[in-house]
Amino acid sequence: MFSCARTFKQAKPGCSRVPSVQARAAQAEAPTLPFRVGHGFDLHRLAEGYPLIIGGKNIPHTKGCEAHSDGDVLLHCVTDAILGALSLPDIGQIFPDNDPKWKGASSDIFVKEACKLMRDRGYTIGNIDCTLIAQKPKLSPHKEDIRSNLCEMLSMHPDCVNIKAKTHEKVDSIGEERSIACHTVILLVRE
Repeated sequence: MFSCARTFKQAKPGCSRVPSVQARAAQAEAPTLPFRVGHGFDLHRLAEGYPLIIGGKNIPHTKGCEAHSDGDVLLHCVTDAILGALSLPDIGQIFPDNDPKWKGASSDIFVKEACKLMRDRGYTIGNIDCTLIAQKPKLSPHKEDIRSNLCEMLSMHPDCVNIKAKTHEKVDSIGEERSIACHTVILLVRE
């Protein structure tokens, strides 16, 4: 059986210090797991004057995501899910929004880099489940187009990619049409 759990030397009696993550990592070799699960979350403020890009597709709407890059809430979320499954830093640390080279960047760049890191570690995507949350625009008519584009981008079979669209029942900034969000869960499989 594979496990991320590791047994570390107990602290000396009377010592309440727990070894830091870095210290524990140095003590044990990282496990090679057959599967790794990652979760991504992203939320962007909606504002006039920006295009609404979701999953690499331009969605007709009066507002778009206010962001340093193109603000693609789905691709940011997918990137974070891949990075999370690999126990790597999040998208904001790898592609900081204060770096001018990412200004207006297409978010497929972030996904491609996360996939490269994933392949370098010997994994491939088993399946992916994404939930888009927006009061408006209605995203259900665009789900298949978004899914098709994501499948092509990730070289995945459509049966392994799920896109769901929900409203937020007019609650909080999403429900008041001031923001859009996404959750993604991903399963990585050892090649």
